[in-house]
Amino acid sequence: MTESTISQRIDKWLWHARFVKTRSLAQKLVTGGNVRLDREKVTSASRMIRPGNVLTLSLPGKVVVVEILDIANRRGPYSEACLLYKDLTPITKVVSSGEKPPQTVMEQKEARPNKHKRREAIKLKRNYPGT
Repeated sequence: MTESTISQRIDKWLWHARFVKTRSLAQKLVTGGNVRLDREKVTSASRMIRPGNVLTLSLPGKVVVVEILDIANRRGPYSEACLLYKDLTPITKVVSSGEKPPQTVMEQKEARPNKHKRREAIKLKRNYPGT
């Protein structure tokens, strides 16, 4: 087979490239209108794709743009799946003019009080007239 004749169904390729867990989920993703092939919406899971095509996937919580580099014969491990595509997703800044950047876990909740803070809390409890 020459390079130009290699093609594969889009649902099968999505499953081989590990964008979805099952082939039926890949079919639902495509038929639901969440996949574009070279900027054209795809609604048929049997659509054939080739290396060089660009896919735009609307996955839960993110949009991914990938260029197809190769076609797989089987669903292999993640290390093999990464060789099937090149990620073209543009990196966008999360922070806009009026928004705060997302907080880290340490910023979201306070750390445990240190010795000094604990002693202050004990003093306040002892001096409170209600206890």
